[in-house]
Amino acid sequence: MAPITRLVLDVLKPHDPGVVSFASQLGELDDIEAVTATVIEVDENVKTLRVTIEGTDLEMDVIRAEIEDLSASVHSIDQVACGSRTVDDPWLG
Repeated sequence: MAPITRLVLDVLKPHDPGVVSFASQLGELDDIEAVTATVIEVDENVKTLRVTIEGTDLEMDVIRAEIEDLSASVHSIDQVACGSRTVDDPWLG
């Protein structure tokens, strides 16, 4: 199988840990080169984030476990990129 190089995840997390700490801790995982966490929605107790992760050979099981260790959950996998280059998605503009 081709290595996974980008994941875009819909993540639901409590307010604590903060978004900076959350993204930073994900970025410390092996094979992750970059993490972007964008706040999409804020409710009384939780935040919805769009988390974009890029790396050389991402392992979804490891990433999901780390997200759950941070008291968050993956609602959906919204994008996956595999291979030696990334194809731009024309639907995303």
